[in-house]
Amino acid sequence: MDSGKQMTFWDHLEELRMTIFRSLLFILVFAVVAFCFKGILFDKLIFAPLSPSFITYRLLGLDLSMKLINVEISSQFFVHMSAAAATGLVVAFPFVIYELWRFIAPALYDSEIRSVRGAFLLASGLFYFGVAVGFFIVLPLCLEFFVNYSVSSIVDNNITLSSYMSLFYSLVIVIGLVFEFPMLITILSAMDLVHRDGLRKYRKHAIVAVLVISAIITPADPLSMIILAIPLYLLFEFSVILCRK
Repeated sequence: MDSGKQMTFWDHLEELRMTIFRSLLFILVFAVVAFCFKGILFDKLIFAPLSPSFITYRLLGLDLSMKLINVEISSQFFVHMSAAAATGLVVAFPFVIYELWRFIAPALYDSEIRSVRGAFLLASGLFYFGVAVGFFIVLPLCLEFFVNYSVSSIVDNNITLSSYMSLFYSLVIVIGLVFEFPMLITILSAMDLVHRDGLRKYRKHAIVAVLVISAIITPADPLSMIILAIPLYLLFEFSVILCRK
């Protein structure tokens, strides 16, 4: 713990306010940039999994034919706004993590700083790895399943823009956040709240939990569930290795 000048409650509150302000500023700057490049943001990135030539479909031999419709007059504008904000968050994530580290580092003991610093250094890589898994694996497999699923031949699937964007956010960004699990375990271990033996003891429970989470996220088929379950379980084992003791 920092042995320098002791900060009062109001000092901590002010520092937290500045941390949040700088983090939001980073997000806003990247969000504005993303908003200005609408064509690249949507056609080259967000709507890429809608194309039959998307790499995941070609590698797995899947077929997807999907078009989006818009049924609300203001929907496209607000989707543009929300997509730019989400992109700003994703791009600014390393800066946000750094600001968070700057805020909590003075409150740590010297014995905790090294482990927690390593966790924060891993945070961005894990987040982007999770985003990639969601974007290239989970989202395409879910789209392929839901678009081709029908309760009757007389019912057509007309997917709305807002529905697609909701699925996009929940899978891509949420999975990115789920992949922060090793960072959380490392921090808890540094604070002596989680131990390696304890995690090993509940390994079987972890396997069941991973399969349940994968089944919830990817209600398509056993293949997609296993594809997501493998990296999630490896994250658990990685977390065990990262524990200090």
